[in-house]
Amino acid sequence: MTDDAPTLALLNRERAILNFNRRVLAQARRPDVPLLERLRYICIVSSNMDEFFEVRFADYIEAARVPGAGVSNRDLEAIAADAHALIDDQYHAFNDEVMPALKKHHIEILNHSERNEAQRQWVSQFFHRQVRPLLVPVGLDPSHPFPQVANKSLNFIVRLGGKDAFGRENTIAIVKVPRVLPRVIRLPAEISGGTQSFVLLTSVIRAHLDELFPGREVEAFSQFRLTRDSDLEVDEQDVTNLRQALRSGLTTRHFGQAIRLEVVNTCPPELSQFLLEQFALPPAALYQVNGPVNLVRLNALIDGAVAPELHFPPYDAPWPAGLARGIPIFEQLQQRDVLMHHPFESFEPVVQFLREAVHDPDVLAIKQTIYRTGSESPLMDLLIEAARRGKEVMAVVELKARFDEEANINWAERLEAVGAQVVYGIVGLKTHAKLLLVTRREGTRLRRYGHLSTGNYNPKTARLYTDVGYLTSDADLTSDADAVFQQLASLGKTRPLRQLLQAPFALHRQMVNHIDQVAAAARDGKPARIVAKINALTDVPIIAALVNAAKAGAHIDLIVRGACMLPPKVPGVTDRIRVISVVGRLLEHSRVLYFRWGATEAEEALFLSSADWMGRNMFRRIEVAWPVRDVKLRQRVIDECLVPYLHDRKDAWELEADGNYVRLGTEGPCAQQALMARHSGSD
Repeated sequence: MTDDAPTLALLNRERAILNFNRRVLAQARRPDVPLLERLRYICIVSSNMDEFFEVRFADYIEAARVPGAGVSNRDLEAIAADAHALIDDQYHAFNDEVMPALKKHHIEILNHSERNEAQRQWVSQFFHRQVRPLLVPVGLDPSHPFPQVANKSLNFIVRLGGKDAFGRENTIAIVKVPRVLPRVIRLPAEISGGTQSFVLLTSVIRAHLDELFPGREVEAFSQFRLTRDSDLEVDEQDVTNLRQALRSGLTTRHFGQAIRLEVVNTCPPELSQFLLEQFALPPAALYQVNGPVNLVRLNALIDGAVAPELHFPPYDAPWPAGLARGIPIFEQLQQRDVLMHHPFESFEPVVQFLREAVHDPDVLAIKQTIYRTGSESPLMDLLIEAARRGKEVMAVVELKARFDEEANINWAERLEAVGAQVVYGIVGLKTHAKLLLVTRREGTRLRRYGHLSTGNYNPKTARLYTDVGYLTSDADLTSDADAVFQQLASLGKTRPLRQLLQAPFALHRQMVNHIDQVAAAARDGKPARIVAKINALTDVPIIAALVNAAKAGAHIDLIVRGACMLPPKVPGVTDRIRVISVVGRLLEHSRVLYFRWGATEAEEALFLSSADWMGRNMFRRIEVAWPVRDVKLRQRVIDECLVPYLHDRKDAWELEADGNYVRLGTEGPCAQQALMARHSGSD
């Protein structure tokens, strides 16, 4: 690499994250997307924005307070303004586009004024039977201070007229809405007049708010919701038991620093100002929305409405073509490696691989990394069964997987209870690698079988995320995987790995070396090509290497789903770099890295990886990447994971030099649809 840093200004990471959410929101405005799926994209944006404020923007605010961190108050204000504009557009799509269209299909949300007498009576009964007993309105005075408000909880603020029962004129009350109550309630068919009618819990409470304050007049009110900094901060160097420390931290996570305040746009200024003062927030932290303050909860409407035609057509992922049914997977892996492209191919063979290992008396040991498996997991149940059967089970449980900490702690405790060896990775590093290793006795020797993946061991998300899984008995790969497990358990130095590239050790250096190798080929006039499919590109040294390779003449295509800080198309600098983002029915998640530095087959390499090209992945996580050496499998990865995305003209967006994205079209080739057709046999 000839330069130490890019010769151009990088794009802002936070703005890049917001731009990604704009691309998600654009899905909600596409007429070719089924209506309930359009509403789901609106919900996804809300969920993404919650995490943006809880984690990214919280860190950005903290950086702005640190001199020399490179974040100014002006930067902070600009990002906040972009967030405000995005959320305004989101509610516009919800109110003016999606909900009116759903109403034409006889699916609607009724507010109090729209409900007829029978519906109002039903809502009243529901309120008094199911809601009122759980509400505890708190009138504020010196002995009733402002209550603790948990992160993302639903609340009402109320201004009251008249005097309380003790003759005093306290005017402000807070009503906390219990999280156990459903936020979306479906009205019975017999009072819905032929439509699928829903009411929101906020509307139910609002219609009966005065009943919570007998003898007082409700003069004004508003829903409100507070978003707090939710990153768990635990000093791993200063605790003796990380699991216990995180378990304790989970109880305080909901009460971190206030970041954002949401109120409805009819909230009187004096009430919103009162709330801002209570939470020590500036005016820019106030988000006045035209509708429910938590659109994420409308997923309940999507799942509760009966309208198959308003959903994406069901896709039943087939059993992978490279894997025969009815023949033990171990026998097949003795002959060849198997590549699986999820969710276009079923994730079930991964479960079956582990199931066979659990029930095979010749299997002696099973080792697996656990990052995000979910609160219910057949894979974890199988590991528990393996331990019960007396097999040696080692689980590397990442306790710091954000927002999955509690589920992972619970799995760790269950595994330990049956005698499995549970370790929590390395202090200061997250274990993000996806590895499953089985050791089997075959005659007089032991043989290893492995599964490596770009995605998590979560059957639920495996139906929604694109990922590549790799089953193998390759001696080099499985020996390397075993060395990684040994290191995670013993903390000892490992031998040099033969095939795996591991972060935080060799992965970053080897990625930069491969990019530099392509650059050198370009300078020598040889074919020089890089295609990388990743979720984010924010690592400055890798960006620098890509820029230098482009300057040398290499042609570079980057398929980056989310945040990309490299500006393409800068004349004389990055004009040989193209960046596209594909946002469609499925969440693009696979990481595929292709390098060519000559004309022969020996002068190309393709890696699959658990890591994105981000500094945190390269230096603050345990990650792995592995080469696909089988020529046919490598070509299959190119044909399925790269080529269709480079030619997508329906779900693809292209990044411009100024950081904005331009949609490449709404008709034409669609990578995800083509892959579904290819694997279902309907093409």
